[in-house]
Amino acid sequence: MTDDDNLFLAPIADRLAALPSVLAVTLGGSRAQSTHTPDSDWDLAVYYRGGFDPAELRAVGWEGEVSEIGGWGGGVFNGGAWLTIDGRHVDVHYRDLDVVEHELAEARQGRFHWEPLMFHLAGIPSYLVVAELAVNQVLRGTLPRPEYPQALRDAAPPMWRERAALTLRYAKGAYVRRGQAAEVAGALAVAAMQTGHAVLAGRGEWVTNEKRLLQQAGLRGIDAIVAGLRPEPEALTRAITEAERLFERAHATTPEH
Repeated sequence: MTDDDNLFLAPIADRLAALPSVLAVTLGGSRAQSTHTPDSDWDLAVYYRGGFDPAELRAVGWEGEVSEIGGWGGGVFNGGAWLTIDGRHVDVHYRDLDVVEHELAEARQGRFHWEPLMFHLAGIPSYLVVAELAVNQVLRGTLPRPEYPQALRDAAPPMWRERAALTLRYAKGAYVRRGQAAEVAGALAVAAMQTGHAVLAGRGEWVTNEKRLLQQAGLRGIDAIVAGLRPEPEALTRAITEAERLFERAHATTPEH
């Protein structure tokens, strides 16, 4: 980060770390992974234990919207704030350390669950909060930085592959014969994301969102398939077959472990 970025970030991290129950603050998203652009948002997370009151964050006085706990659907991704600070967009995510530590222990045993999450086509695995520990930058406090568990590399790919296969199977049975191109397009996009999760889990690569998932997994070829859709059963059948071949090629690149 530039000196200007550090001058911007340091007082925000200090203020967040001073909130009651907060034990650590991290920088995530593209800025943590040096893939950001000048206009990228700032993604921060507050790790708390024993309860966190969003009213304390609201009282800081930053412009924006502060959700309640569970305001973003509940589950492991349990809320946060969309703020504007000194003209820059800053997202703050709530992370309950008891939940995070539980999901870390589960991931080490190859166990996880799936959750829906707004704006994520394939939803998210509960190990997303473990991935954040692995890739985010700790600004204040201390947090574990886990390696990708071998048990998770074994367990996650079959689950995601099955979801992708079921998604396409349903599209074949429910949409193709009716010539419903929009529904098939949606199914192809979802199945591609599910396949992306399978491929990267097989490689032991952490995923924190879907923004670059297809690129990382070698699945950008789905764009041309979707672009060529026509509301005709034969064309839709051909598109699904092409997608299945694309997915198999991506799986074939996953090394044995």
